[in-house]
Amino acid sequence: MATPSAVSLAFDAVAPQIDARFGGWRSVAAQRRAVRRALLATLPAGAHVLELGGGTGEDAVWMAQNGFKVFLTDASAAMVAEARIKLAPFGAQAHVVAAEDLPGFALDYLARIGRPFDAAFSNFAPLNCVEDLSPVAHGLAATIRPGGHAMLVLFGRHSPGEFVTEILRRRPRQALRRLAHGPVPARIGGREFTVTYHRAQSLKNAMSPWFQFKRRIGVGVFVPPSAAEPWISNHPRFLDMLETLDRVVEKPLADFGDHVLYQFERTQMPAP
Repeated sequence: MATPSAVSLAFDAVAPQIDARFGGWRSVAAQRRAVRRALLATLPAGAHVLELGGGTGEDAVWMAQNGFKVFLTDASAAMVAEARIKLAPFGAQAHVVAAEDLPGFALDYLARIGRPFDAAFSNFAPLNCVEDLSPVAHGLAATIRPGGHAMLVLFGRHSPGEFVTEILRRRPRQALRRLAHGPVPARIGGREFTVTYHRAQSLKNAMSPWFQFKRRIGVGVFVPPSAAEPWISNHPRFLDMLETLDRVVEKPLADFGDHVLYQFERTQMPAP
């Protein structure tokens, strides 16, 4: 058995509390709604979806409720344990798989099941916990059928909401962290790991030639990041206005999202 990574240990530590911490925050719910609209507009009915970094299964449950066949993966064993409880009524699977280990997962999955996925999905930036995206792209190429989709939500690098929130919290170094090159220290649950704020071109280069970039959507251009909680949840009318604005500017101002949803289509190029 592989030694757990720093990021998996960090999220193991918060798995029992993470839904209680984030579940009631209105900013998180608003950003989820934006991503889910894009999924419904893109994925075929009944699609078989591989979720990367699915955490405790909040999005996987929603997908199952909407007729998708979801297979959740996450690097954190504790997160997967939480997800299995939620997904049991739907017969959906959840397994411990780190995103960077997708090539090995692909070989095992296809040998056992034989059927590729129609799409892959990742929400709230688990891929920012991966420094090198090449293995992720290789694994996705092996598991998604030609013509299928990869819907990947990463941190935006130019989020005004992040900048303003961190300046107001008197944390100027945090306000500029997304502009950094290479891994940046992060901390959750009392444990340290690193995140990498990938540039759009770096992601596109990693996914090519197996995936063609189609579009990107800004998630949380005006809706602030969770760092603005709990203040923003106490002002629901203001947040509703910001969410309405987001729907207008999510495509032309995608670069300025707290998160950015990148949509790719699988090409005919054979998997590496």
